[in-house]
Amino acid sequence: MEGNGITGLQTLAAKPGSSLAWLLVWLFCLSSHAWGAGGAVEVRRLGLSRVAENTLITVVLDRAAAPRVSSREVSGKPQLVVDFPGARAGRLPSHLAGDEILVQQVLTETASPGGGVRIILDLFPEKPYTYWKQNRPGAGGQSLFILGLKPDSKVRPVQARVVPSAAPEPAPTAPPRGVEAPEPSAPGEDEGGYQEPKINVAPGSFAELRRLMPKAAPLLQGLEADGWVVSESNRYDRPGRRFSRDFILTNRKYPELVVKIAYLPANTPNTPNIDIIMLSTENHASEAATQYRGLRQWSFARIKQKYEDIGDFFDDALKPLRVKLREETKAITLRDAAVFQNFLKLASPNHPQVADQVMNHVRAKVSPRFEGVQFTVSENPLTILSLVDFLYLKVYYLDAFSGGGQ
Repeated sequence: MEGNGITGLQTLAAKPGSSLAWLLVWLFCLSSHAWGAGGAVEVRRLGLSRVAENTLITVVLDRAAAPRVSSREVSGKPQLVVDFPGARAGRLPSHLAGDEILVQQVLTETASPGGGVRIILDLFPEKPYTYWKQNRPGAGGQSLFILGLKPDSKVRPVQARVVPSAAPEPAPTAPPRGVEAPEPSAPGEDEGGYQEPKINVAPGSFAELRRLMPKAAPLLQGLEADGWVVSESNRYDRPGRRFSRDFILTNRKYPELVVKIAYLPANTPNTPNIDIIMLSTENHASEAATQYRGLRQWSFARIKQKYEDIGDFFDDALKPLRVKLREETKAITLRDAAVFQNFLKLASPNHPQVADQVMNHVRAKVSPRFEGVQFTVSENPLTILSLVDFLYLKVYYLDAFSGGGQ
């Protein structure tokens, strides 16, 4: 068999009329592949944290790089943009929650392989700030690019002032040609995470949810039995903190309802993990709902263009829509009453009266004189009914105490 075998190069040599052309094409493709694999910086991971007065965006790279940082305003919303042209994307989250001080949220965009990585910071309007940037060596030969933001009342909003970093940024370096960068490893505590125990459950599954939230197991089992499925799950990696998780559950039988789940592990010793499960009418898509969502995205500058006072905006624009939404979501809840009642019975099995209490609140006449109210219908577990706009039930569980960061 070995004597009869012909390699690819031997095949080319056996056809002198086309061998040279095919050999050149083959070598060109091989060299292009090697160049693409070794030449581009890899943006591996991303995290957001608060240290003293600074909001820090930490980007883990396979080697040092100097991205472009620019500020801009899009539809009245200030943004800070970090561009890594030509970079490859590693395990990057598409979304990170903000710090509620300067940053509303962090978004990542990636082009086709090797097309670049863009990190977008959506900032709070009317919050002036300065920013600085720095490169530092990371573990395992990696590099950390750190972008720091700090409130500064001396600068105008959006037009941020750049503070030079204390140390000069190293020039980007490339590894030896033909040597591929090592595969990214799981983040360690010094890179914004911790090593989760390896357990044989599929990520984003009900099995994982029950493992993370043992006290909520009966409710989770009931949701799964009723046909709810995990349509989305996210992991949020924060420097020096454990992984927080969130999940979104949907059900074809109830297109206007959604279940949102958050797992918030403890960050300090002797504090419990917090599990939150919410059944909401947020998927309601009427004309009033669409208009209300649009108004909620208005910036303060845009509101001031149309209304003399922020109170006028709430009274004249938001309040009438909230009344309409309360009426519409009330009808949805009464139509799907069995879903809400079963949710409450599984969440509070020792308090069967809670389901009746909630339905009595829902049936009450909607008053246009009030902005809406919230009711605490149970304290163990803490259960809240909100009738402000999109009706929802939210249940809080406190799980076993954790060592914090272990």
